[in-house]
Amino acid sequence: MERDLTTPAAPSAMARLSAWTQRRPWTALLVWALVFAAAIGASSAIGSAFEDDNSMPGTESQELSDLLDERAPDANPTTVQVVFAADDVAAEQDRVAAFLADLADEPGVAGVNDPFAEYGAISEDGTVGYASAVFDGTTAEAADLIPLAEDASGDGLAFALGGDPIREAAEGGGGPAEGIGMLAALVILVLMFGSLLAASVPLITAIVAVGTAFCLSMLVSHVVTLPTFLAPIMFLIGFGVGVDYALLIFARFRSELVGGASRKAAAAVALDTAGRSVLFAGSVVIVALMGLFALGLGSLQAVAIAVALTVLVTMLASVTLLPALLALFGRRIEKSVRKRAAKATRAPGARWAAWSRFVEKRAWLAIVVVTAGLVALSAPLLDLRLGFADAGTDAEGSTTREAYDLLSDGFGEGFNGPLLVVTDGTEAEAGAAYEAMSDLDTVAQVSPPFAIGDGLWMSTVIGEAGPADQATVDLVHELRDDVLSDVEGTQLVGGSTAAAIDFSDIMIEKAPLFLLFVVGLSLLLLMLVFRSILIPIKAAILNLLTIGASLGVVAWIFQEGMFGISAGPVEAFVPVMAFAIIFGLSMDYEVFLMSRMREEWSRTGDAQEAVRRGLASTGGVVTAAAAIMMAVFGSFVVDDARLLQQFGIGMAVAIFIDAFVIRCLLVPAVMKVMGRGAWWIPKWLDKALPHVTVEPEIESGRTDREPVAVR
Repeated sequence: MERDLTTPAAPSAMARLSAWTQRRPWTALLVWALVFAAAIGASSAIGSAFEDDNSMPGTESQELSDLLDERAPDANPTTVQVVFAADDVAAEQDRVAAFLADLADEPGVAGVNDPFAEYGAISEDGTVGYASAVFDGTTAEAADLIPLAEDASGDGLAFALGGDPIREAAEGGGGPAEGIGMLAALVILVLMFGSLLAASVPLITAIVAVGTAFCLSMLVSHVVTLPTFLAPIMFLIGFGVGVDYALLIFARFRSELVGGASRKAAAAVALDTAGRSVLFAGSVVIVALMGLFALGLGSLQAVAIAVALTVLVTMLASVTLLPALLALFGRRIEKSVRKRAAKATRAPGARWAAWSRFVEKRAWLAIVVVTAGLVALSAPLLDLRLGFADAGTDAEGSTTREAYDLLSDGFGEGFNGPLLVVTDGTEAEAGAAYEAMSDLDTVAQVSPPFAIGDGLWMSTVIGEAGPADQATVDLVHELRDDVLSDVEGTQLVGGSTAAAIDFSDIMIEKAPLFLLFVVGLSLLLLMLVFRSILIPIKAAILNLLTIGASLGVVAWIFQEGMFGISAGPVEAFVPVMAFAIIFGLSMDYEVFLMSRMREEWSRTGDAQEAVRRGLASTGGVVTAAAAIMMAVFGSFVVDDARLLQQFGIGMAVAIFIDAFVIRCLLVPAVMKVMGRGAWWIPKWLDKALPHVTVEPEIESGRTDREPVAVR
């Protein structure tokens, strides 16, 4: 069997770090235990200050919100809608009044109006009515209101509750997704390594990293405004990335053991190769997340900071905590690895090497077919509708969905997405605006303007379409750009429905700058590492195909309402956040796979052999890592929050495409077509670029281990 004639020229920083953890594993573990305990203690003592930042500087809805905060703070309070329905609600007036009186006594409810004394609160056919309860309580207090409505319903009278406080309470604080993800990861790791102990090492590393990162984020929330929905997203990304990074290093450690290296040498090589890849890949993820700052939205910037912190902690844990665990449990793990290797009937990586040869013979066919398939999956993006899910997309049978449907039946679809129009001027100017809006065919109802403060007048506009419909988007733009622009005085259109439209407009307007930043900087980083022109371009194109196809699947499922999911827009957060995260995670596998190929290319100078050996060495671990991340991300489909469902499905599809289609099929085919040109770079550019590498420099020598057999 061929012998490896290369050895590291000198111990690198990563190799020295490995040697330190081998000598002092208990010290490394103690440091992490102290950090973890300190983070838990500090976060428990100080608590968190998570708060949603919905500000959108420069938008009309934000201008209106700031105006109301300054001059009419009580004009648009947070409310809970109390919807009731019967064959004749007037005949049920006593029961309705009794329920509203009980509701008014509940904690968090500041007051409830009388729907029978309020103009327009009863539908024309007399079957549906609504009351508004001013709410200033907590999510838990809002949740306590739901069973009250359920208990009061019956005997021909139904109650349902709507409004943002009720929707937030109904979504709860998470579901079984986290547990499902961890269990699935453990099962896959056990099947891969054949040992519970070996499988536990990457899992422990990920759990400690994610736990530490979340506790730190609780502390950071006192300095930076972090959103309330952050916890599941941090787990979604942190646990997947943590297991992924730890697995890549652990798999290289196992590979070196099978090749004949000692435990100490295997750990050094694993950290000096896969460890470098992890640090670089994690850095690319952080860079991609920082691209969210280009959008100028506080909510996305806060998520970027928190997720970047999570990735940073997982990187540090992978190169410090994991080696310490390997040093402590290495003897038992080595015994299990060698026993399993002895039972193997063929050389490690032989199947992947054979697969690489199979793809090479059909390279152009693979490129054409796969590219066409990914472009087809991306087609739904041509009709992408961004927005925010309203109660109309909530689960059938939920109180918010019932309230939405009842209001739609009684008052029309547009009643669930009212627009607020505020005039900063005279009563005559407000009246002129009212007259202009009343003449529109797309407007179902406009309330006469009423004073809300000194010189401020408000009208409520009800459109013909639902809040997430394109017709409502068109109505907002028509009011702002045409109808109200001709009316004297300052006219502002806002409210939650208009704010959601403004958010979507920002995403569309600033997306090119965001894409340019993320893709451009990633291209530069890959060029620095791989000393190539074509490989970074290839990586960017393939990553864009992956992201386009995965978001296309999300648009198809959620916009069309497939698999029992209510049809509605794609959450405006999802495309840009998914792009940043998926682009960064795709680079994980790109860096891990290409660094192994470059390692073989530097050693042999044979482009095709480098592809085969690289795939043979990494194919198994990449697909196993992908299966774990798919299980973690896919588990969020059971979550109640539509945002997390879209994230989970989008990322699970992206990881599947990236690992099983791109890395194992399209990359070998493209590398075959490019040949030696894949590693070409102009000499002048090579000299101008700083020298960065994710594989150790090599010189002639000899080691006591043999490489993966692929011939």
